[in-house]
Amino acid sequence: MRHLLSAGDLSLAEVTSILNVAEEMDAIQDRPIKKLPTLRGRTVINMFFEDSTRTRTSFEMAGKWMSADTINVTGKGSSTSKGESLRDTMLTLDAMGTDCFVIRHGSSGAVAQAAGWVKAQVVNAGDGTHEHPTQALLDAFTMRRHFRQLAEGDDAFAGKTIAIVGDLLHSRVVRSNVLLQRTLGSTVILVAPPTLLPTGVEHWGCEVTSDFDAVVERADIVMMLRVQRERMHGGFFPTAREYTELYGLTPERLARLRDGAAVCHPGPMNRGLEISSEAADAANSLILDQVRAGVSVRMSVLYHLLGGSPE
Repeated sequence: MRHLLSAGDLSLAEVTSILNVAEEMDAIQDRPIKKLPTLRGRTVINMFFEDSTRTRTSFEMAGKWMSADTINVTGKGSSTSKGESLRDTMLTLDAMGTDCFVIRHGSSGAVAQAAGWVKAQVVNAGDGTHEHPTQALLDAFTMRRHFRQLAEGDDAFAGKTIAIVGDLLHSRVVRSNVLLQRTLGSTVILVAPPTLLPTGVEHWGCEVTSDFDAVVERADIVMMLRVQRERMHGGFFPTAREYTELYGLTPERLARLRDGAAVCHPGPMNRGLEISSEAADAANSLILDQVRAGVSVRMSVLYHLLGGSPE
């Protein structure tokens, strides 16, 4: 694996390998001393041109727990704030002997473009409204664990239905999840108001609907997406209250979930808007499991990229 730019670039064997290694990495979180020598001598630069709590922190922890030299660079703390181009910034840091860049950028396609400029390996930590492959991987890791607790068997995703609900238009999580779940063999249903559907979503190979109530009892996983108000310029829905009534995971909809169904959310959450506190804190909520999985999965991704010989 040269880079991780898109969830669609991963084969089933690669996804399975990443998730299996993540299972081993997960045990490290319970150790008194969380340290492996795996990436000793390697340098990982986390370049985040957009704000982040979970992704940046988990990538930093993942690198440090595997003994990599981890450096954080933000947009405001780099020369891009002085007018230097992204290309020149990337080439400058690459010339310093960097082994891997973890990049989040506000423009779709920017991370893939940066990967073509540098010798180092590149991980896409979110590019605009395009993709977020490691989020889809940690979601899959969390779901697989949940499904395996319900029934034994390696083919955890066969016959499962994943409903992804909310602001699909501005989400980079949804595309990566659709691509990855297609590889894993589950059925994906996308639910959103017509104003928050991405262009061309009908060609994504999954069911699309605006009726959340018709879907809620069919799903094995209900994944709620944040309403990204900071990206919205204009009226995408009349009022917050109306959005919650039609597309929020309310206590009433939570009670209608089938037995064994679980709730996910990639975070951060707008409690009371797309998800109620009752749903976020429910016994069948996997939200904190997703957060924990973020470190394990990103350790596995860095291991697959950097753990072997340079060749």
